[in-house]
Amino acid sequence: MNALTEHGLPLIQDADLNGKIVLVRFDHNVVKNGEIRDPFRIDRTIGTLFHIVERGARPIMMTHIGRPREKKTGAIVCRQEESVEPIVQYIEQKLHTRLHVPNFAVDPEKGITGIDTSINLAIKKLRERKIGGIYLPNTRWFYGEETKGEARETLALQLAGLADIYVNDAFGSWQAHASTYDITGHLPSYAGFLMQQEILNLGRVLTPEQPFLAVVAGSKYDTKIRPLYAIYDKVDRLILGGVIYNTYLCAKYNVRFRGVLDEDIALARELVEKDKTQKKIVELPHIVESDTIEGKIEGKYRTISTKDFKAGNSYGYCLDIDPASFEDSAVAAAIGNAKTIFVNAVMGFTPHFTAGSQALDHTIDSNSSAMKMYGGGDTLQEFKDLCPGLYLSVMDNANYYFFTGGGTVLTAIEQGSPYDLKPVQALIESKR
Repeated sequence: MNALTEHGLPLIQDADLNGKIVLVRFDHNVVKNGEIRDPFRIDRTIGTLFHIVERGARPIMMTHIGRPREKKTGAIVCRQEESVEPIVQYIEQKLHTRLHVPNFAVDPEKGITGIDTSINLAIKKLRERKIGGIYLPNTRWFYGEETKGEARETLALQLAGLADIYVNDAFGSWQAHASTYDITGHLPSYAGFLMQQEILNLGRVLTPEQPFLAVVAGSKYDTKIRPLYAIYDKVDRLILGGVIYNTYLCAKYNVRFRGVLDEDIALARELVEKDKTQKKIVELPHIVESDTIEGKIEGKYRTISTKDFKAGNSYGYCLDIDPASFEDSAVAAAIGNAKTIFVNAVMGFTPHFTAGSQALDHTIDSNSSAMKMYGGGDTLQEFKDLCPGLYLSVMDNANYYFFTGGGTVLTAIEQGSPYDLKPVQALIESKR
């Protein structure tokens, strides 16, 4: 019995799939402005899709894309650039199959208010194997997906009415929505292979081989506080980057950087105090200061050192880590001695300030024996864009693992277990 079944997680390999219609929820949220940025998340789910078909079942697929619900008005806007069409085209080309995308009526305020009977003909063709699969429209176009009450329950029932079995392979979709949570109350429900892999590898972050080093960055300090403290308590050493690091430096040295908020500096003082005794944070001593955020303009940026900070000093925007920081003896030792390294970090202000991220990835790679785990779409995208040769060389390296959902990983670390994520809980409850 493995860790998954010990926790009561129902697995797709234990489901009776033959002759069944399987409703499978993916996290194929890889479309931006109508184009696929990186098919990595799609590719990671092909194993689950193949398994469903190979065992005699037919798939109805779904994913969310972007944020169609407008914050101010609450209206759901079904924009073409947030449609599933590019994903469908990618899967059709990759698997040499034909998929059907249903076309439902759209309300200008509520998006798609329900699944109508027009889908029945497509389901008939699916059962007769005249089409390879059905891919539903963006789940966030449906009014009931993120709302509460009757509309949500109606959507869950309508989704359940399409299929015999439900499979969740959307590790990156950790919020409890109709298509990830409520649906499990109406169909036999199972975890797909990607979901299983991500949960098992999360265990290696939550109970790591030590010394354990984490590298965490972010554009906002206040949104990362709780997972940051949860990570701090687990690690032996911690490297910070981005606005999080800038905020920490302001709090520690009583200096000011442009763009760092007073209230965030006040929050960071708690971390500074905490680290005075535990001394886990490894300082990156050389940072890149810029007069502008408009770009990397000659004569407008320079490297400064934390050793030169004096209380009360003010600086421009700190937009990157100078690669020289990774040659610092303390930094090199923290990375070189680690047995487990978790990275959820873009070190510089992209797309212009990228040297810090590049140096970080190459320095981490030089520790060939450590287990290296990367979490988050932005982190992975930077790795792929800045170090394409390295990325290709480590894709099948057993000492590397790339999570598909950075937010999910941080949430699981904060909660202390992947089994406390709402969609995972829902799968376990459905089995009981």
